Amino acid sequence: MESLWDTFLAWPAWVQALAATIFTWLMTAFGASAVFWRRSFPRKFLDAMLGFAGGVMIAASYWSLLEPALKLSEKAALPWIPAAVGFLAGGLFLRAIDAVLPHVHLGFPRTEAEGLPTRWRRSLLLVLAITIHNIPEGLAVDVAFGAASTHIPEAAVSSAIALALGIGLQNLPEGTAVAIPLRREGLGPWKSFWYGQLSGAVEPAAAVIGAATAATSLTVLPYALSFAAGAMIYVVVEEVIPEAQRGGHTDVVTMACLVGFVAMMILDVALG
Repeated sequence: MESLWDTFLAWPAWVQALAATIFTWLMTAFGASAVFWRRSFPRKFLDAMLGFAGGVMIAASYWSLLEPALKLSEKAALPWIPAAVGFLAGGLFLRAIDAVLPHVHLGFPRTEAEGLPTRWRRSLLLVLAITIHNIPEGLAVDVAFGAASTHIPEAAVSSAIALALGIGLQNLPEGTAVAIPLRREGLGPWKSFWYGQLSGAVEPAAAVIGAATAATSLTVLPYALSFAAGAMIYVVVEEVIPEAQRGGHTDVVTMACLVGFVAMMILDVALG
C-alpha cells in the first residue's frame, strides 16, 4: 500500500489530476447505473441528493480552494485581491458559457432552453446543461493537484485527494439524479446511463489544462484556486439548489445540503 502511495506521489501533477478525475467520472457512472435496476426514485430522494451535492460543492469551494488562495496571498499588500478577482472571474466564466452554449435544465421544456438558439435535440441540450455543471468540478480537482505540485504548505497533495474524494462522493448521487429523470422522460436504460455518465467525462478532459495552469507560477496560483471556487459557487446557486427545490421539498434539500457541507469539511480537515 505504501509503495502505491509513493508511486502516486512520484507522478507529475497532470497525471495525478487525470487519475483523480477519472475516479470522479467513474463515481458519476456508478451513480448513473441505477437506471438498470430502478426506473425511478421518489422526487424527494433525488432532490435530497442534489442538495447533498450542493453542500459538498460549497464546502469544497472554501476549504479546498478559497482558504488556500487566501493563505497564499497573506504577504501581499492587498491580500484579498487575488481571491476576489479569481472568484468573480470564475463566476463570469461560467456565466459566459451559460449564455452562449445551448442547453436546457432537467424538468424544463425545450422551449425554455438557454444559450444561443438551436434546433438540437432535447437530449443533447440536457447533456450540455449537465456538462456545464461538471466543468468547475473537474477544474477544481485539477487546480488542486497543480497547486500541490508546487510543494508549498498551503497546498498539499492530501488536500487535493480530499477534494477529489469529496467530488467523487457528490458525483455518486448526482449521477443517479441525472440518469433517473432521463429514464422517466422516456429514454431507454442504456441511453439514460450513457448520458448520465457522459456528464462526468468533462472532468478528466480538463485535467491537463487545470493542473498545468496552477503549477506554472505561485503568482497565478491563488487566482486559479479562487477561479475554480467561483465557478463552483456559480453552478450551485444558478443550477443545483434551484433545481433541487423545484419539487417543493425545501426542508429536506436544506438539511441534505448541510450534511453534504459537513461531509466535505470533515474530509478536507481529516485528510488535509
